[in-house]
Amino acid sequence: MTDLSATNGSGYLARRRARRDLTGKHVLITGASSGIGLAAAHAVAEKGAVVILLARRGDELATVVEKINADGGTAYAYQCDVTDAESVDRAITLILSDHGHVDMLVNNAGRSIRRAVHRSTDRMHDFERTMAVNYFGAVRMTLALLPQMRERKDGHIVNISSAGVQVATPRFAAYLASKAALDKFAEVTAAEMLADNVTFTTIHMPLVRTPMIAPSGDQGTSTQSAEWAAALIVRALSERPRRIDVPLGTLAEYGNLVAPSIKERVLHRYYRAIPDSAAAKGETVTDETTDVEIVVPQRRRRPVPPALRVTGTALRRAARLVPGTHW
Repeated sequence: MTDLSATNGSGYLARRRARRDLTGKHVLITGASSGIGLAAAHAVAEKGAVVILLARRGDELATVVEKINADGGTAYAYQCDVTDAESVDRAITLILSDHGHVDMLVNNAGRSIRRAVHRSTDRMHDFERTMAVNYFGAVRMTLALLPQMRERKDGHIVNISSAGVQVATPRFAAYLASKAALDKFAEVTAAEMLADNVTFTTIHMPLVRTPMIAPSGDQGTSTQSAEWAAALIVRALSERPRRIDVPLGTLAEYGNLVAPSIKERVLHRYYRAIPDSAAAKGETVTDETTDVEIVVPQRRRRPVPPALRVTGTALRRAARLVPGTHW
């Protein structure tokens, strides 16, 4: 049956369009001074959202805000360390005072460590540092914003996880354990918040070319651009799926169900084939993050033929019928 009321701005279709529209939404992004956070800040601002950006590096964050505002967007910067409870409390109090509320949160700030467990037996701090940022930092931000989201009966939280959680990629025990903990926290909290209309999306990102992965060295796999990752975040904010996975992660999950021993042998061969990075071996490496400049390219929008657009939409909807598959 056709929803005739959609033509006059009411009804299911109109509500759905309004839900997908990011115009005027207050979107808070952590780790926004570089990498995925930087690209996401520009992409979300292009959709008309008011972007509220958090990062430890205040000078770099100010530059991001200046560029977004110069391009016609609306952005605000707040210096904050998500591992510091007082810093988060201070930033959230100021943000709510300045803007009234936050509609959406993107927990993007993260730390990655690539080191085999046998090289980590005297490095408990590797596990503590990744948990401090990737898990406790994201949880701290979520808990700080949940009360006002529940009061308004509206909110959405996007957690940047890793496809490695599904794969169980060797040498990433510290990093993937922290992301797996965040995945389960979001899953439980989403079930509890259903009546409050506070929803969660977990994005299992593949490797993305950012300064964070520079010390990890060659990992024998392809990487995606920060702009590609930012497009996934925009989709997570507008469509609000429970998960966004990539084919490799979904295949690994199915492999673990059907043939776990074969999957383990494949991962072991990968582990033996790809050497440790110089950083993992304790060798001195140059800090490449100081010389990396993240440039947000000007994307040329080409018109998409109607037939191709309809076909693409149908294929995406069909793919999402497969459990756990949000390609």
